[in-house]
Amino acid sequence: MSDLFSRMEPQAPAGQDREPATLAELYDLMAAAEPPGPGVGRFVPGEGPQGAPILFVGEQPGDQEDVQGKPFVGPAGQLLDRALAEAGVPRGEAYVTNAVKRFHFTQRGKRRIHEKPSTGEIRKERWWLDKEIRLVKPRIVVALGATAVQALAGKALPITRSRGPYRWPDERDGYITVHPSYLLRLQDPHERRTAYEAFVGDLQRIGDLAQAGG
Repeated sequence: MSDLFSRMEPQAPAGQDREPATLAELYDLMAAAEPPGPGVGRFVPGEGPQGAPILFVGEQPGDQEDVQGKPFVGPAGQLLDRALAEAGVPRGEAYVTNAVKRFHFTQRGKRRIHEKPSTGEIRKERWWLDKEIRLVKPRIVVALGATAVQALAGKALPITRSRGPYRWPDERDGYITVHPSYLLRLQDPHERRTAYEAFVGDLQRIGDLAQAGG
């Protein structure tokens, strides 16, 4: 199934017969394509300067991203900001977005429990993500975690074996690394510190590759 998925070009949604010319137009179309409902939060667009040399793709908005309407503002986003600063990569010069643009969750009392996007949800948004990347025009597209890899590569890839520079099927320069939320889930302090330092090292290399591609 994953091989078939990898061979498929991103498909335009039904009824979508025009090419969005700007990011604003793209996001307006995306927001109208699927209204929020039970277990599905509001549309959260990407953020950053058009022409940013680096574009980071995460999984989906979390609870805080849904509340604020901005990507990477929750705990994982704060960790990404700190790691970028240590790596010497200004967050303001990068574009951040998600493979899936709405928070999917299960309501348990007052809590909203994160639900991993399905393969169908990832596939449905691939066309939009492709248009978003083409409009931003980054030098390097970074997959943060398994969902972003599946969206960009068109198939699941093991992060540990694929981590590092990667050429996406559309011939874009890319890089695969962990999602910052992975670091937050590590319980052992030494393991977390080691993993964090490796993540900062990835970001430093990404910054170097983006500069070299300029």
